[in-house]
Amino acid sequence: MAQRWKRIGILAGVLFVVNLLSRLASKYWLTSNSQQKVIAVVGVGAIVLIFAVLAFSWGRTRPAGVVAADLAAAALGSCLLIIFAAPLIMGQSPFANGAGDFFAEIWQYAGLAIGGSLLGFLVLMATGQDLRAKQLKQYTRAAKAKPKRV
Repeated sequence: MAQRWKRIGILAGVLFVVNLLSRLASKYWLTSNSQQKVIAVVGVGAIVLIFAVLAFSWGRTRPAGVVAADLAAAALGSCLLIIFAAPLIMGQSPFANGAGDFFAEIWQYAGLAIGGSLLGFLVLMATGQDLRAKQLKQYTRAAKAKPKRV
């Protein structure tokens, strides 16, 4: 169980660092508005890609419910860090732009996490590499291997 929480914590930390790096890059290094938009898209794409890749790789050896719970816990932890800690590191208040932007950021991050995870799960199931498909293949092989009763 401790290994599971360690995995969730590491994932939440990585997602927070990706978001923080994109915020820092857009604030301090990029001056053009179009460059800042590109960095925001790259940061969002990286977060979605992380969720998709981990859903695919974890889903090959673990049940889908366990993977979904792990990804949801990591998304919740990283969302809390991104919502509250990242603006403070950048020198702003989490509510600087109002409550509407605050809650919009939460819903956007939830959509990214759900979308990336679903993408990973769908690719996993389409390729037949999920744990359930492997168990069903093993069952059919075992059923065919037994001789018929006479």
